[in-house]
Amino acid sequence: MAVTPPKSLTRSLDVPAKLLMGPGPVNAPPRVLQAMTNPVLGHLHPEFCMVMDEVKDGLRYLFQTQAEVVCCISGTGHAGMEATMANLLERGDVILIADNGIWGERAAEMARRHEADVRVTKKPPGENFSLMELDLALAEHKPLVLFVVQGESSTGVLQPLEGIGSLCQKHGALLAVDCVASLGGVPMYMDKWGIDVLYSGSQKVISAPPAVAPIAFSDRAIKRVKGRKTPVRSFYTDILWLANYWGCDEGPRKYHHTGPVSSIYALREALAIACDEGLESLWNRHRLCSKKLSDGLANLGLEMFVSDPAKRVPTVNTIKVPEGVDFMKVIKHFMSKYRVEISGGLGPSAGKVWRVGLMGHNCTEDNVDLVLKIFKEALAEAGVTMSKL
Repeated sequence: MAVTPPKSLTRSLDVPAKLLMGPGPVNAPPRVLQAMTNPVLGHLHPEFCMVMDEVKDGLRYLFQTQAEVVCCISGTGHAGMEATMANLLERGDVILIADNGIWGERAAEMARRHEADVRVTKKPPGENFSLMELDLALAEHKPLVLFVVQGESSTGVLQPLEGIGSLCQKHGALLAVDCVASLGGVPMYMDKWGIDVLYSGSQKVISAPPAVAPIAFSDRAIKRVKGRKTPVRSFYTDILWLANYWGCDEGPRKYHHTGPVSSIYALREALAIACDEGLESLWNRHRLCSKKLSDGLANLGLEMFVSDPAKRVPTVNTIKVPEGVDFMKVIKHFMSKYRVEISGGLGPSAGKVWRVGLMGHNCTEDNVDLVLKIFKEALAEAGVTMSKL
């Protein structure tokens, strides 16, 4: 029997407008969406290669690096994590995972699939790692790679990075950092802090649609990749091939894959917006909006999941669900009445927290005021008063 055209595709696409105040993706600015309507070019046309070069320049600014190998993996933040594991690890290599949330768990799972010897140092959800703890773990496990998450979006924890790179160099390890949920929202100094592999995602603070994972490799990391005994298992994420395609080496660009042309346009515009604002302003805006949110929640009687303000990542704010409150009813109130998205917990925080994203285009005082207003309404509707919290 022949398959006929589906009736669902006989109508035009109709997507509702929503305010995305969860852990990502976030709403893209009109300028970014407009960029995607530009003519599609060939993935090696000189005009598109120029756009790619401008993206690299913008990423070097956000990463604060002069690394030669700065490019994008065609995929979301997970693709950046996968590329990190695929390029750095061979069978039996020791990797130490600093695990204080779901992204440490996910990194460990990926590393195991590359047949690495995975060691884990753990902290309870809501806590981060001290330099002393990491120093002791590095001395014990003697890894080739230490993996750390700067902004753990499942728990809302910020991991300080200064000093970790020096520890890794002392112990002969490479430092790989996930900054998917934090890049642009908190300080980042790849070179100054001695980070060897750094990756992020386009759909968080950068405020482009989800499609690409910015990534950078230090000279130390590239030396490691070039010194592998076996080929990188994933051709798609092979950083040496990608570096060539993105014009990061001296050779002529060769076809590796068809880059997501329209998504790169969007990323270019999003980076231009970030560069126009400047890093200090970006970081300060996220810090102030997060403080305004936490102060307002405290006035409602709600508590932050991360008790120490210094340990909170301002981009993904985690709020304790009070005892006896159905967290999903509150989430549904946000969406059904206002078409505003907030999220529940993930991994170790599932069922325990609400997560409110303050990232990039959506990180404004007006949006904070709206979120606080809806929380007050939703809690009242659930029969919760401030005195009960």
